[in-house]
Amino acid sequence: MSPVPAHVPETVDDHLTAIEREHDIAVALAVARGSHAWGAASPDSDYDVGFVFAPTDLRRYAHLEGAPETVVADRGEFEYQGWDVRTFARLLADSNEGAIDLLRSPIRYRLAYDPADLTAYIERTYNPIDLYHTWRGIATSNYRKYVSHHLVNTGDDTFPILEAGDETYVVEADDGTMTVPADDDRFSETQTKPTVKRNLTICRAAMSASYLKETGERGEHELPALEFETFLREQAPAVFDADRIDRARELLERKRAGDGETDIGDAVGAEFAHPPKEIDPAIHARGGPDTERLNGFIDEIIAAVR
Repeated sequence: MSPVPAHVPETVDDHLTAIEREHDIAVALAVARGSHAWGAASPDSDYDVGFVFAPTDLRRYAHLEGAPETVVADRGEFEYQGWDVRTFARLLADSNEGAIDLLRSPIRYRLAYDPADLTAYIERTYNPIDLYHTWRGIATSNYRKYVSHHLVNTGDDTFPILEAGDETYVVEADDGTMTVPADDDRFSETQTKPTVKRNLTICRAAMSASYLKETGERGEHELPALEFETFLREQAPAVFDADRIDRARELLERKRAGDGETDIGDAVGAEFAHPPKEIDPAIHARGGPDTERLNGFIDEIIAAVR
């Protein structure tokens, strides 16, 4: 993974200091998120920064207006999203993909709190079925929105287009196919944007879901490496064939090269972009992180910024 340019950490630190003053908070941990975190950044990629904070005055948790649960700030090419410690812990308790990835980010800008112990605990105790459905949802929703050519009716139901003519559409329906007149006001045709970037997002999410499911069925749920090239090189061959891995690597390389906004059609495939909706809870569900244990980590995070 290429390191961020030398000026970036200093700029992020300056921005975080200003955010702390503006919101009367203390940042315990700040990391890179998005394409920089998982190794897909191009020279023109923005910098997404995730952080965890506590209110400077803890009495705000008891005040009627309360302490902020989230802080969002836009500083040009730098975008910031922060969670207060209680919100962050709730997300971890729910095995939230974004919160877990924040802990696993290899690029760290602020480290008042060292998350090593918390990260190891979450990696042992997360609920695989929750992560599976998160990744599946990312893949299917992005495929529907950006790649799949379909009709949408007034009830927001989607119907993939199988054939499009001047007067009718033949679409996929629950019980087979359906013909829709082109002038039917109840339906509208989507405007897709099947770029390299969107295909890569779908591919990575679908591969993560499928990998977690397959390794779970083999006896151990193994988290996919956050850095996508590492995943493709070291983990993916145990589950996917060489062709699938090569297609994913090509998308990654094109994104890194600055080709992310180029339209390329469907490079993933509808079937692969839709991992199974139902998986066996007896295999893939577990209790998740313990509340009392997370409370202990909250205390440690707060103590690090007091």
